[in-house]
Amino acid sequence: MGGSASRESAHGTIFWETRMDFTYLTTLPHAVRHFARLRPEAVAYSFEGRQTTYAAFERNTDRVAQALLAEGLRAGDRIGYVGKNSDHYFELLLGAGKTGAVMAPASWRLAPPEVEFILGHCDAVVLFVGAESAAMVRNLLPALPLVRKVVVMEPCDGQGDWPCYTDWRDAHPATPPAHEPAAHDVVLQLYTSGTTGRPKGAMLTHRNLTIGTEVSEREHLAWSHWVADDISLVAMPVAHIGGSGWGLRNLLSGAKGVVAREFDPRAVLDFIEHERVSKLFLVPAAMQIVLRDPRARQVDYSRLKYLLYGAAPIPAALLREGIEVFGCGFVQQYGMTETTGTIVALPPEDHTTDEVPRMRAAGKALPGVELKVVDYEGRQLAPGEVGEVVVRSQHNMAGYWKQPEETARTIDADGWLRTGDAGYMDAEGYLYIHDRVKDMIISGGENVYPAEVESAIYGHPQVADVAVIGVPDEKWGEAVKAIVVLKPGQAADRDAILAWTRQRVAGFKVPKSIEFVDALPRNPSGKLLRRKLREPFWEGMNRQVN
Repeated sequence: MGGSASRESAHGTIFWETRMDFTYLTTLPHAVRHFARLRPEAVAYSFEGRQTTYAAFERNTDRVAQALLAEGLRAGDRIGYVGKNSDHYFELLLGAGKTGAVMAPASWRLAPPEVEFILGHCDAVVLFVGAESAAMVRNLLPALPLVRKVVVMEPCDGQGDWPCYTDWRDAHPATPPAHEPAAHDVVLQLYTSGTTGRPKGAMLTHRNLTIGTEVSEREHLAWSHWVADDISLVAMPVAHIGGSGWGLRNLLSGAKGVVAREFDPRAVLDFIEHERVSKLFLVPAAMQIVLRDPRARQVDYSRLKYLLYGAAPIPAALLREGIEVFGCGFVQQYGMTETTGTIVALPPEDHTTDEVPRMRAAGKALPGVELKVVDYEGRQLAPGEVGEVVVRSQHNMAGYWKQPEETARTIDADGWLRTGDAGYMDAEGYLYIHDRVKDMIISGGENVYPAEVESAIYGHPQVADVAVIGVPDEKWGEAVKAIVVLKPGQAADRDAILAWTRQRVAGFKVPKSIEFVDALPRNPSGKLLRRKLREPFWEGMNRQVN
């Protein structure tokens, strides 16, 4: 890459023999162009039997760019994507980046009102819709007046009034657009659940998405070094940073990405064995599901180098089991959408099956990442003292779309981003997550904000008051639980409340259990004492996340 040579020892240690040139990592399109010239016949993405080389990927993204320009898109315009994973999603993302447009995906798992909000809030002018979401999007179109084109992703059957993606793309020449994106242009807008019940659009730039690759190679991080024959598996949803971010990582190193349409534990095992996957990212709940598959202990994992995990804390017993079964290097990653994913990592050498305190750590800050723990007034705390974790680096987002006040509350004038997580650092610089300053629940790697679920439940005719909390769950890490106060004279009907909620929020946000109480604990000003509700369920645990 960039004229640099590297060699690998028998023990897997990477040695760099010349200094690398990272100019190809200025923007995502620069990286694609670089590898299309350097390794044109190498496979960039594999998807359900389709192999797309770097040369073909470059041509396809040029066609996408020309097609978007023909639709009248200008730099800064948003395109929406509602569908499952596909190699074509990454073509759209890169094609949009070549014109200065911005990709804004919405999870296909969301409820219609949630999808409507995201597509409306981002001002999407062209929509790309998976077949599984076509009926829902069709019903939403009257509420989305800015949308002037809808393109359906394969399979395209039954959507005759919407062009099929490949026909739409291939009707245009593979001519590079005149626009030249800059490193700090926004290219991807990912929506995070909001503490006020509305998601926020985190704007990520080309530099946000490329800096991790550059730092990994420049600083000689062996576990994050990629070689030409590496093969990654993209199994997490592209509407998350763990899907889009991970799915771009191989592209930035000239390696191959195998894209799974959706997470399926049996398919993951097949991919590892038959596609010769060498690198894999999973959230802990997904790892647990894979390990519970009867075939998990029969698969050949000899090709698998590293399994990276994050998005939620992992139970110690699950981690030990994973290390024993997969037999590869494990890397814990800590980060958030607003930091473009990973900013802290616990490398393989810190992993062990022994029960040692270090295994409870999130890890150390990556090179170039400034990390500290502060009190309520922003003063840095000493090692061992619990406060809010704040971070400053080139990974930090550009801000929230159309929400300058929220951006200012999250990123201060000096560039420090408030993570909303409470934790402490030890004397050696390892970060330990203790609790969450915000009320977010992480269930199976999915972010759930209580206010959003509470808002959905409040409208039920039986409900007078409600609080939503996260409680320990062996399978999902945390489970969503609702504490409900009924209106006078109403009988408790759990099924009716759950059915009502399911119509208004995504399935993973629907409470797994409901408890009925006479009143919710509040302070004199009326503020809900959510911690008091959580305490009985977390009693005896050494941290208030699971």
